[in-house]
Amino acid sequence: MQQQIDDMEGSMESPNLEFEYGDTDNFTAELSELYSYTEEPEFSLNRDYFEEDFKNHVKGRRWMELSMEEQRAYVMRLLDALEVTDRDKRLKVARAILYLAQGVFDECDTETDVLYWSRHNVFLLYDMGIFTALLELLSMEIDNNQACSSAVRKPAISLADSTELRVLLSIMYLMVETIRVETEGDSPERKAAREAFKTELGSPLYNGEPFALLLFTMVTKFCSMNAPHFPMKKVLLLLWKTILFTLGGFEELQEMKVRMREQLNLSPLPEDSIKVVRNMRAASPPASAMELIEQQQQQKRGRRSRRPLVKQDSLDTYNERDPFKNDDARDEEDDPEDVDSGIEGEVDPLDRDVIIQPPPPPPPLRPPTERVSFPKGLPWAPKVREKDIEHFLETSRNKFIGFTLGNDTDTLVGLPRPIHESVKTLKQHKYVSIAEVQIKREEELQQCPMTMGEEEVEETPAEILYLGMLPSLSQYVIALLKLLLAAAPTSKAKTDSINILADVLPEEMPITVLQSMKLGIDVNRHKEIIVKAIAALLLLLLKHFKLNHIYQFEFVAQHLVFANCIPLILKFFNQNIMSYISAKNSICALDFPHCVVHEMPELTAESLEAGDSNQFCWRNLFSCINLLRILNKITKWKHSRTMMLVVFKSAPILKRALKVKQAMMQLYVLKLLKIQTKYLGRQWRKSNMKTMSAIYQKVRHRLNDDWAYGNDIDARPWDFQAEECALRESIEKFNTRRYDRNQNSDFTPVDNCLQSVLGQCVDMPEDFHYSYEMWLEREVFSQPIQWEGLLEAQ
Repeated sequence: MQQQIDDMEGSMESPNLEFEYGDTDNFTAELSELYSYTEEPEFSLNRDYFEEDFKNHVKGRRWMELSMEEQRAYVMRLLDALEVTDRDKRLKVARAILYLAQGVFDECDTETDVLYWSRHNVFLLYDMGIFTALLELLSMEIDNNQACSSAVRKPAISLADSTELRVLLSIMYLMVETIRVETEGDSPERKAAREAFKTELGSPLYNGEPFALLLFTMVTKFCSMNAPHFPMKKVLLLLWKTILFTLGGFEELQEMKVRMREQLNLSPLPEDSIKVVRNMRAASPPASAMELIEQQQQQKRGRRSRRPLVKQDSLDTYNERDPFKNDDARDEEDDPEDVDSGIEGEVDPLDRDVIIQPPPPPPPLRPPTERVSFPKGLPWAPKVREKDIEHFLETSRNKFIGFTLGNDTDTLVGLPRPIHESVKTLKQHKYVSIAEVQIKREEELQQCPMTMGEEEVEETPAEILYLGMLPSLSQYVIALLKLLLAAAPTSKAKTDSINILADVLPEEMPITVLQSMKLGIDVNRHKEIIVKAIAALLLLLLKHFKLNHIYQFEFVAQHLVFANCIPLILKFFNQNIMSYISAKNSICALDFPHCVVHEMPELTAESLEAGDSNQFCWRNLFSCINLLRILNKITKWKHSRTMMLVVFKSAPILKRALKVKQAMMQLYVLKLLKIQTKYLGRQWRKSNMKTMSAIYQKVRHRLNDDWAYGNDIDARPWDFQAEECALRESIEKFNTRRYDRNQNSDFTPVDNCLQSVLGQCVDMPEDFHYSYEMWLEREVFSQPIQWEGLLEAQ
């Protein structure tokens, strides 16, 4: 009997996930994801090439025994050897450099030693100018038409087709990721090198554009099927880490936002959003229909006692008597009874008492500090927009005095005292965003181009990147979404879809069951890493461009929407999301640097099936949260896009994602549900009261926002297309004004002096001198002039 109850509770409750969200996973995990398991034999190959060369030049000694000057001299010798014309010799030298960047692991006893020497060697390689040399080789490989054309003709592409590219990209990734991550023991020289490298990567030093643009070009070339041998996983990881390094992560973004608000004389942020989200606690998910029916059947077969009153689900942690008082004790114990009244539309609310509950277990003993740290009250300070105050006053004036005063939010004459109090409260929580200031400034620049003068645009890394991406931005966005679609677990294999497995499939396909299982894990892991890199990359771009200028963000967001990003993300979540998050697609024994310092244990089918012991897969949960954040960013305040969520029936898909007991993920799911509740109808809201309670508890309150009732004007039909067209027009005006150098042709002074016009030097093509007499004869002298027609035209 007890076993049945335990089984039932297990099916209803997923565990709380101890997940700490950040820019990246821990350093070792990020390094290990660079390599596929099929690349494992190449570690010893790198070592062999290094030792062969090293023994010829430094006899009887090891790398660790050399002085700093001797190490620099040897790296200089490798740098010279990189410039040979023989392709095979170049590859051997590149492998030797890669072995140095990997931490001369054959001379190390522990993983810590490998990471220490890897860091030491990477800073040495950067100091000696290896990165610039690698960049030239990478550009050569990208433009290698012979390799591209032979790869296009091949029926099956494998690891061997991308050997040179993989070696180069691996060294560059190790350099970017190692230098990007700060450690406590970094010397002033290393800190200076980090800043120099950061500036170098973000500046248009490489052929007049930032390094990230070269990688974006590789992505588009791959997706256009012109270079199917490019190792896309490595390219995407390097691209993501380059943008993370040059533009900054989430904490740097928060600091930049605080500084920019100070510069614009705006009120400080009401709270640090990163800290608020990290302190949130997960709530129990609403039960599904199948679970509730199963629960009913098991309980009817078991005990026959009835309970007339049932406690509310822990998604709604408010005490019903006082909606603003947190029921701490309720949330502290994850009662098995929590699963009842969230019938969520599947069972009639009048039949709630039919569902028999097992007795609650005794509350677990927990240290008192945990209770103290639980935040009291609502997690977010409420916000109000200027537009909301104007709308409220317009309605009030129409009601009480019969006319309006436009945008005046100060004059309260003729309005009753409660309206005065309401306006006072609204103004206390008024929040002006940086985006609103930028939009207003842009309107002024558009209306008064002469009087406002030239806008001074600060050359930030985000500005330089946007300027470089602008001409081909739609191609970049479409290529990234194509790769995301190909890597999504819900995608079906199609013959015409792009092959993202070129850099994971071995030359000889597996012949044993064990090899097949290992390759299967490798392929799934490969896809997960691609999803992780793209999701993190897109979110970073959206956040940085939004801070840099709202219309840069809107331009990227609109391209994402037009490229079907909304249905793509919903399709991604339309799977068993708990299975995806708890997937065990990794083999710890094969992860770098573990695999290079420890003896390889004998792998068996049982050990591969068992996977690691982690409760969840960090990268998959990270990807899910980032994709939800992207969906939030592109739909927020956009009614037409919110309606897309409704049309694509996102509510049941998102509700299933609430099963993941992780506070941050639940928050972004609830935000997406909140913006569409007014369009889902009264019956949906009535049947999903626990989800509504969770939204009240976890999502920021916008005063005067009628999201829970759907009575306001936003719930009525309107022309969706007009909204997107108006936004597109504003974006085009912004791009033309700021980036089109020929935009002010109407205001350019005209030179009317015949002497100065004829005296101007005009650059002519080389063959002009040979053919101009013939051109004069044909185009001028032999053409009769219709003087009457010219006079009439005047």
